[in-house]
Amino acid sequence: MPLNSLDLPKDPRDTRVVVAMSGGVDSSVVAAMLKRDGYDVVGVTLQLYDHGEAVHRAGSCCAGQDIHDARRVAETLSIPHYVLDYESRFRDAVMERFAESYLAGETPIPCVDCNRSVKFRDLLSTARDLGADALATGHYVVSRALDGGRRALYRAADPDRDQSYFLYATTADQLDLLRFPLGGLPKSETRALAREFGLAVAEKADSQDICFVPGGRYADVIEKLKPGSSQPGDIVHLDGRVLGRHEGVLRYTIGQRRGLSVAAGEPLYVVRLDAEARRVVVGPREALATRSIRLRDVNWLGDAPLTAEPLDIAARVRSTRAPKAAQLQLDADGTPVVTLLAAEEGVSPGQACVFYDGAGDEARVLGGGTIARAASATVPAAA
Repeated sequence: MPLNSLDLPKDPRDTRVVVAMSGGVDSSVVAAMLKRDGYDVVGVTLQLYDHGEAVHRAGSCCAGQDIHDARRVAETLSIPHYVLDYESRFRDAVMERFAESYLAGETPIPCVDCNRSVKFRDLLSTARDLGADALATGHYVVSRALDGGRRALYRAADPDRDQSYFLYATTADQLDLLRFPLGGLPKSETRALAREFGLAVAEKADSQDICFVPGGRYADVIEKLKPGSSQPGDIVHLDGRVLGRHEGVLRYTIGQRRGLSVAAGEPLYVVRLDAEARRVVVGPREALATRSIRLRDVNWLGDAPLTAEPLDIAARVRSTRAPKAAQLQLDADGTPVVTLLAAEEGVSPGQACVFYDGAGDEARVLGGGTIARAASATVPAAA
């Protein structure tokens, strides 16, 4: 990494960079790279949730073992390291919203809320208090300066590692201070650098589950946060037939096929969740097709304001899917609406729809929003 890669005006020796150290290999390598290149590096690790069984759980982050690993890396690099107790902030801004979203029949993405609030709002404030010129993270995404001084966000060079979907809510003001040194690297090179730097976490597994949901048991976490919230109800076919009973809407997601425990003579999928009526609505796979998506809480990073005039974009409705051709516009009441040129399956309220200026690698992130409603391309909304 060249010395000017952070696009900061001062000499590295006079430039303080706070590194958000999760205890994983990516953020550890960022700290080592910046230390090597002469920056004044300060490591900060956030304690986000009660450790419990996650202290030694492989694939977690921000738990007890991870804090210990971050501390060891900081000692190896001889940089200051601080652990900040953000548990209450994380519970209010991320965990409570996660539970409420599921109870409303949605499928939330807590990593987006965590980045938007705890990491890129509260931690940025702490970085400024520490006199930092930049806050660097181990995310695989690219930030570049535009003409006029603003910074823009782009997909990572390695599409298999790209994390731009989870960072769409980053504001223009936050981008001014944020830096992502790994955006141009493949993961294999990051691992090689960790070995070269002699970091104890070089072979540590990547985090996979939602950090506060051990083993993917999200219903157990919601029950703990909201006791008694798992209310039984009917499993209903799109044609109105009651096919069976369920133990709580929160246990289902749009597109789910397994675990329905109903017999209908055809493969059935969850196509809609009616939390108020406690109904899980199922139907054939073709009923999952969606072309029109209404959004809320949109963060717009484009150059010109959104209007009622359709704007050609590439839209990404799941982190595991590639961006697809679409149009974005404001409807008559000012609500942002995305129209997909080809239908997507399993588009769920609570998930994110992220906008790009193209579908290729390193496309610019134009923003995104939370999916409020996805209209079926084959079934009327009132069915």
